[in-house]
Amino acid sequence: MMVVLALMVKASSRGPFLFRQNRVGRNGEEFPVLKFRTMYSHRENNSGPLVTRSGDRRVTPVGRWLRKWKLDELPQFVNVLRGEMSLVGYRPDMLEYMQTLTGQDRNIQYFRPGITSPASLRFRNEEQELAKVRPEEMEQFYVSNLLPQKVRMDLDYAERATFLTDCHVLLRTALSILWHRG
Repeated sequence: MMVVLALMVKASSRGPFLFRQNRVGRNGEEFPVLKFRTMYSHRENNSGPLVTRSGDRRVTPVGRWLRKWKLDELPQFVNVLRGEMSLVGYRPDMLEYMQTLTGQDRNIQYFRPGITSPASLRFRNEEQELAKVRPEEMEQFYVSNLLPQKVRMDLDYAERATFLTDCHVLLRTALSILWHRG
């Protein structure tokens, strides 16, 4: 399946099929998170904000489909195999955003990040939330509103997580993908 998806990404636009971006993981160490590329390559997309909103023109048609079904995340299983991520844990973010965390929120970095989490489920449609904000205020809204909410949710979960609760999050994630209504 991953080979077919890689070929679809490669055939749909110029550039590599994988997207690598440094993210902050356990103990504040950076690592390259892997995803299927969903945006036009840097030369084609004219850059822009680090967060994306629904309707972002930088996202390719294939990328929109991959994001809808969360298939762009599949290469992160390589990050799991490397020990950089786990299946369940907070979503790793970029250093510039993680540096904005204050107080107890910074404790999230003591945990291993993951592919899914309670906050990932709650904010599954984050791009639509960001689309409600003016483009020039989007990153500030993310840093001051969405990121702290996600971190607090995942911190609360991490402090009481068990094998069974992780299984429950994985099941809820699978169900949210399978029964997603776009």
